[in-house]
Amino acid sequence: MKRLNLDYLESFAVVIDSGSFSAAAERLQLTQPAVSLQVRQLEKSLNATLIERVGRRARPTAAGAALLSHAHQINAAVSSAVDAVAQQTTGTAGRVRLGTGATACIFLLPPILKELRTALPSLEITVTTGNTAEIARAVEDNTIDVALVTLPVSGRSFEITPIMDDEFVLIAPRDMKLPARITPQVLASGPVLLFEPGGNTRRTADEWLARGGVSLKPLMSLGSVEAIKEMVRAGLGCAILPRMAVPARAEQHDLIVRSLSPKLYRRLAVVIRRDKRLDRGLRQTLSALKALSDRKSTRLNSSHDS
Repeated sequence: MKRLNLDYLESFAVVIDSGSFSAAAERLQLTQPAVSLQVRQLEKSLNATLIERVGRRARPTAAGAALLSHAHQINAAVSSAVDAVAQQTTGTAGRVRLGTGATACIFLLPPILKELRTALPSLEITVTTGNTAEIARAVEDNTIDVALVTLPVSGRSFEITPIMDDEFVLIAPRDMKLPARITPQVLASGPVLLFEPGGNTRRTADEWLARGGVSLKPLMSLGSVEAIKEMVRAGLGCAILPRMAVPARAEQHDLIVRSLSPKLYRRLAVVIRRDKRLDRGLRQTLSALKALSDRKSTRLNSSHDS
């Protein structure tokens, strides 16, 4: 009977998903020769060639495609088995690995996590933050169970449930003179701070500016919403941020908060693998996240005002 090494199987799946051995090595935090060796060992154990090069990309052979169709199910089964054993040995309600963006983690998740702790005191929850692409890859690789991320996100193995719209706003120091309408042209000449490139939040802001004919070089690009707000408070400029990151008390005290014109929104969604086994803890977590769509302040809008 042939035996599968799960580490080798994971390396093979990541190579195919990434399209190259070097990209897979970076994701797996291994050297490229180590990843190549693992794939060769897997091919040797199965007596089959699993990967071929098509142009510059690594593609599965017919045998590789057949194996890949089972690989995700195998990973999901192993993860479920580990969780099931943990529940029996520790008496917990299971473990949930949640991935999301930093802004949602700070301003959206705390009451949800509090509700989960109240309902399931023994539930072990870990939260990982990153941009949409990073979190989606982790869901695909089964290192994260469920994600709350900004759309768009793609993946044939995903179940994607949009749950809320979050408006983008301009924040500025109290003493900054601003016109009634905040258009891309208004921001073209002023000092503007934006999120660092690479994530959907920055891409959404850039696209809004571009639709207004503005190609903006920000004064600063930062990865922390709190750092951006502090820079604005210090008088360095204004910034485009998700509304959820600007509590009402900030608007009342030390910041001007204005809607953009035309208005701009981002859509958040819950993402999970279609083949994910739902234990009690994960099922309750999904319900809590999807319940966000019922909250008046964050419900989905079928259309947005201009």
